[in-house]
Amino acid sequence: MRFFAFIVVCLTGALLLYGTGEFPDWGDPNSPASLHLSNYYIENALNDTGAPNFVTAVVADYRGFDTMFETAVIFCGGLACFLLLRDFREKKDHYYRHIPTGVILHVKDSQKPLTIGKEFGYMDKDWVPPDLIIKTVCRILIPFIQIYAMYVVAHGDYSPGGGFQGGVIFGSSLILLAISYDLKTLVKRVKERVLGIFAAAGVLLYAGIAALCMLMGGNFLDYSKLAPLVPWNSHHNIRAIGMLGVEIGVGIAVMAVMLIIYINIVSEGRHDEGL
Repeated sequence: MRFFAFIVVCLTGALLLYGTGEFPDWGDPNSPASLHLSNYYIENALNDTGAPNFVTAVVADYRGFDTMFETAVIFCGGLACFLLLRDFREKKDHYYRHIPTGVILHVKDSQKPLTIGKEFGYMDKDWVPPDLIIKTVCRILIPFIQIYAMYVVAHGDYSPGGGFQGGVIFGSSLILLAISYDLKTLVKRVKERVLGIFAAAGVLLYAGIAALCMLMGGNFLDYSKLAPLVPWNSHHNIRAIGMLGVEIGVGIAVMAVMLIIYINIVSEGRHDEGL
């Protein structure tokens, strides 16, 4: 079976490499995109979309279908990781550390877990002593990283940034929590069910805004059709609000999927030990 899968992967890769021969050269000024699309985007993006950053105008307006399916692919990647790696078997062995004395306890009876608090703390099997300086610095930095991530998401239509970048930054802040403390701390604060809901909600928010534009009589992601819903806003403002909703949806999905993949890979699907 593995040999058959290897053959399929090799044939698919060879087919993709063969197809790249039909692409124009990198930076070719005579390529179709350079002769038609690029000039139009550069000259008309501001008037058409109201976004000063025409990269965002392309991603969240002109190329709306592509970006939505990119978000859907990210969601499917997290779902595939969950289905392939998640292990629901209960772990029988648990390791605890008696905080006042530093004594390590190995409990083999899963029915008798110790209460985590000031006296006992979680401990991985391959335990590394906690570093007070690292934990304190990371605890201070994480809120600022998350604020910056929200800034990147909210400011994506005016400057470089957006949902993908902001989602990665926010997810990285939570991964930093797991690395500086332990994986159990992250899993305890961010439940698996919540991550699944966020991953799906991000895609649905993006698709929902697009569907609402169509229901209002416009095209896919034609934000101007949403103006009747907020009559006190101008044409450009409603487009900015619509783009912000799309960026938030992408950011939520990317953040949740990033954590789903990280938690399942480092813990081998057990959600108990890992980096």
